[in-house]
Amino acid sequence: MPPRRRAGLALLAHLCVSLASAASYSVVDYGAVADGRTDCAGAFLRAWAAACGAEGEGPSAVVVPAGEFLVSRARFSGPCRRGAVAVNIMGTVLAPVPYAGVQLWIVFQNVDGVSVVGGTLDGRGQAYWACRRAGGDSSCPAATRSFTIYRSRNVVIQGLTSLNSAGIHVTVQASTGVAIVDTVVSAPGNSPNTDGIHVKQSSGVTIRNAVIGTGDDCISMVEGSSDVWIQGVTCGPGHGISIGSLGDTPEQVAVRNITVKAVTLAGTTNGLRIKSWAKANSGLVDGVAFSDVVMRDVRNPIIVDQNYCPGNISCPTEGSGIKITNVSYTNVEGTSATPVAVRFDCSPSRPCTGITTRNVWLGYGERRRAAESLCRNAHGVAHGQVVPPSCLADWEMFLYK
Repeated sequence: MPPRRRAGLALLAHLCVSLASAASYSVVDYGAVADGRTDCAGAFLRAWAAACGAEGEGPSAVVVPAGEFLVSRARFSGPCRRGAVAVNIMGTVLAPVPYAGVQLWIVFQNVDGVSVVGGTLDGRGQAYWACRRAGGDSSCPAATRSFTIYRSRNVVIQGLTSLNSAGIHVTVQASTGVAIVDTVVSAPGNSPNTDGIHVKQSSGVTIRNAVIGTGDDCISMVEGSSDVWIQGVTCGPGHGISIGSLGDTPEQVAVRNITVKAVTLAGTTNGLRIKSWAKANSGLVDGVAFSDVVMRDVRNPIIVDQNYCPGNISCPTEGSGIKITNVSYTNVEGTSATPVAVRFDCSPSRPCTGITTRNVWLGYGERRRAAESLCRNAHGVAHGQVVPPSCLADWEMFLYK
């Protein structure tokens, strides 16, 4: 079993022990009212302060009972005296409406050994999306991100449902050892920039058994993401599972050791995507393994796009400086909604190398008509049955030129 997967399972085992013996601090005891109208942010923070600052050796727990609790914003900061703190949510936590221009709604920062179990976060982002659709970015405040884990270690998120975030639903940033399991993320397919789970500058992240449907990437991994294990995810609607975008700014930390396994994508604009801007800014994507993937009516099932430019406005025209190497696609099958099912559009200045396809079978449309593959500056090898036929240039010949 890979080390990063073992770490995720160890975190879950620790969570079960913590919940069984935790001393409880109910938000209701600190003034929270489950009427969906009274701002309970202060009560939530007081309950957290009590649990986090409690003396003693055993774990402690913040309890959010059944009901609807309005929280304007809350930042739960550590470190905690006891270390392990569980936040057990039986009810629904509501964001303020109309949108308040708060960039981060619920944040866990500088914590170690925290678990968040159950419950629903309702970002109520409909008014914000309407603003975006009516006037674009310039007339609306920054989108609120619903749930953020920042500068933290050994965090477990289990059984959480995130609904209708104005922006990104779940962000993991500058953290290590984070497990997100049995999670539901839901927003309409036309909700702008509502990524499901976004990983940045973090390592040892496990995402398992998630059902994600959004208006943007179901899962996105950007600079500094390493040792990420994704398994048992259903994605759709949305923009697929993406690495990037990368290369928009200089000096980006590499993305390494990404595993995506046993996932299903249905009706998404992309399937498995790596994307970078056509800018000379340097960077690296190294060691990505996609396997056991099912596609259903996906517009771009397999895509490397090193000319990424959303909206096609003032797009840069340099060759991308992001090096993409050692990427494998194994046991990928299903249907493409477009004739081109495989697209490796790599940088002329930093060609893709070490791409491997093995047992790939993608057809066009419900009748699985013959699909096409397109390659630019892409080097690698194909093994087993590969449909559409591989267009990769021989990698070894490239190496020895």
